Amino acid sequence: MNCSSDLDGKTRIELIHSKILDEVIPKVGMEFETEEEAYDFYNSYAYKVGFSIRKSKGQKDNKNGRMIDRIFCCSCQGYREKDKRDVEVIRHRAETRFGCLAMMKICSRQTNRYRVVEFIAEHTHVTTSPSKSHLHRSHRRVTAVQAAEIDMADRSGISPKESCELMARRAGGRENLGMIPVDYKNYLRTKRMTQMKIGDTGGVLEYLQSMQIQDPNFFYAIQVDVDDLITNIFWADAKMIQSYSYFGDVVSFDTTYKKNQDGRPFAMFLGVNNHKQTTVFGAALLYDETTQTFEWLFDTFATAMSGKKPKTILTDQDAAMAEALGSQWPQTYHRLCIWHIYQNAAKNLSTVFERFREFSKEFSNCIYDYDEESEFIEAWNKMLAKYGLEDNKWLKKMYNLREKWALVYGRETFCADMTTTQRSESMNNAIKGYVSYKHNLLRFFENFERLLESRRYEELQADFRATQTKMKLSFEVEILKHGASLYTPTMTNMFQTQVCESYDCAMTLCGENETLSKYKVVPAKKRYLHHTVHFDSTDNTVTCSCKKFEFTGILCSHALKVLSAKNVMKIPLHYILKRWTKDAKFGDELENDVQHVYNKDPKVNMANRYREICRFITHIATKASGDEKNYDYAISGFRNILEGLKKIEIGNTSSNDQVCSQKNENQLSGRDEEINNIKGVKLKGKFRGKSTRHKSALEKATKKKKQVKHQKLPTHEGNFIGNKQFTFEDSFTQALPNLQSHLSVPLHYNQSLFHVNQHESEFTHKDSSTTTSMMELLQQVQYTNLDLVIQFFSHLCI
Repeated sequence: MNCSSDLDGKTRIELIHSKILDEVIPKVGMEFETEEEAYDFYNSYAYKVGFSIRKSKGQKDNKNGRMIDRIFCCSCQGYREKDKRDVEVIRHRAETRFGCLAMMKICSRQTNRYRVVEFIAEHTHVTTSPSKSHLHRSHRRVTAVQAAEIDMADRSGISPKESCELMARRAGGRENLGMIPVDYKNYLRTKRMTQMKIGDTGGVLEYLQSMQIQDPNFFYAIQVDVDDLITNIFWADAKMIQSYSYFGDVVSFDTTYKKNQDGRPFAMFLGVNNHKQTTVFGAALLYDETTQTFEWLFDTFATAMSGKKPKTILTDQDAAMAEALGSQWPQTYHRLCIWHIYQNAAKNLSTVFERFREFSKEFSNCIYDYDEESEFIEAWNKMLAKYGLEDNKWLKKMYNLREKWALVYGRETFCADMTTTQRSESMNNAIKGYVSYKHNLLRFFENFERLLESRRYEELQADFRATQTKMKLSFEVEILKHGASLYTPTMTNMFQTQVCESYDCAMTLCGENETLSKYKVVPAKKRYLHHTVHFDSTDNTVTCSCKKFEFTGILCSHALKVLSAKNVMKIPLHYILKRWTKDAKFGDELENDVQHVYNKDPKVNMANRYREICRFITHIATKASGDEKNYDYAISGFRNILEGLKKIEIGNTSSNDQVCSQKNENQLSGRDEEINNIKGVKLKGKFRGKSTRHKSALEKATKKKKQVKHQKLPTHEGNFIGNKQFTFEDSFTQALPNLQSHLSVPLHYNQSLFHVNQHESEFTHKDSSTTTSMMELLQQVQYTNLDLVIQFFSHLCI
């Protein structure tokens, strides 16, 4: 490349030198302590002049391996060698070497210091202006700090473009960042390629082990099959275990699909906290949904929670799940999700719902309204007789399971006001914003952690509002003010509703015997019902036949009506459930405070130190940016710190390498040695994004409506493409135009590009990227079974 400027190389470089400080220009006789120090000096000079450098020839001492001399040259030095493959290349890369002679040579033969013995400043090409210097290769480097920021942004779901722009603005412009967007993407690509080499097994195990190092109470369990392949994984961190100790009396359990690349069932143990927010107790990736799998999972969950099992668990109507619960947690009350029951009723009794409008109300009354078993059975039999459903198989099956769904059988068991697994369904929907079936296992774990952090921050905000704000009550009555001082705002709202409804209830004294009183209370909205309330004045004990306190944990309007009549101005202490109060999390704290725990893993310690330093620097930047004097003081201090760190780094490089290697060698624990026998993750069949989980009647009905719009053409002996039939004897040239008419982009065929497997009846393109493209094209064909099209092509390609 020839320079178009009229100035020769010497004149140009002299002009540039006149605009920069003399001390940054290399001179023969300059000395440096290390080779890296000399490189950094020459690279800094190159940045100001506008070119890139690289390390060229050098000579080492055979005794100690130390560099004796080294040449740092311009990146445009020399010429590109001729490549034998040039004949096959359609578009060549642009030339970047022009035979430039600019260089700086250092030598340490006379002393232990590196001395500049030769320096050539002139270039045979045009150097760039200072605004473009940051684009040169030697001036671009992703530092350890930037790598940590990139990792944080990636884990937080921030796109590379937005994250890179934020980092550039923080640095004062792209030219001050030290890297360009391509370097950002290359770093992520390299990181993901490394993870691919490690594989799912190594990545998952490394993640779980690192979490246990950071959090000593992190629990995980892995089940392997006879071939030492991972089938099931369960994990729970310290905060999950802590939440379970507070709110683990009731658990909602459900499984969902399409949340990872292999299509594994993803299971979560969920509960409700004192703000009625969903909280996670544990999570698992399963291989299948058999009874044996669920038995292992329930056993493992109980082990993680120190043997504590929930009082109540809500699930959908899954036979394998029910069998496992019956064998592993026989003392836990198993309830079925009422929402799923409604959906199944809509499916199995669709004609009844359409013909009789009153049936829905009577069916609902059987689920919710009756206090006595005899009343429920009587109402159920009347409903069957009224609508002629005595022989309905589904209703007979549900009647045999009535103790798991009818509230008349479960009112005395605490359920935290949960009757459905809608919390599980809502959490499954929330997960869609964080994970995808396209993610591998490691990516799934990292993104699920983001979801947990988001949920926990919402809980933190609710805790703050509960202690730092005072709720405005609808009306000032003593018992309501007492409840507001104890309960969280959410529970105060629920309690306030009951207090308000109590004033509309009608109360009748049925009998009185010394300290015991019996009342009949009729709610305003359901005059056809009445509830029996017993009151004992010795200890202000009140019990209601609706069993709301036993089921939900707060007093019902019927009981509050009697307490008001008896002039009880405060909630009796035995009716204040701690799990609903502001102090639900006080006491029984876990002893692990990992804030200042120093681990054996150097990477974890580095991340902890980085976060701590960032916190201080942000605080300093806030203080110093407001005033010029403060700014100068801070910058001066930072420069002094930087110089001191460079000196420490030079002196401790070798010793730090030794310490890090020793730590890595000692990192294996007894458990690590056990899992070293694991050979991999047991793979399922190829997952194509279709869920096989149990679907409700509503979901199926919606899907059926969509399918009506796409009516399939009738098929006969041959295969149909559009409305024309082809047999395998037809030539490809005849079939292609008809297939092309159903595709949105052109399709080209070259028989030499395909490899045909006659045994599996499929074709594969030699270029993997084109294979994906072909599959996408085939999926655009309407009214055609994709497998038949693949077979069709296979026979044509033979």
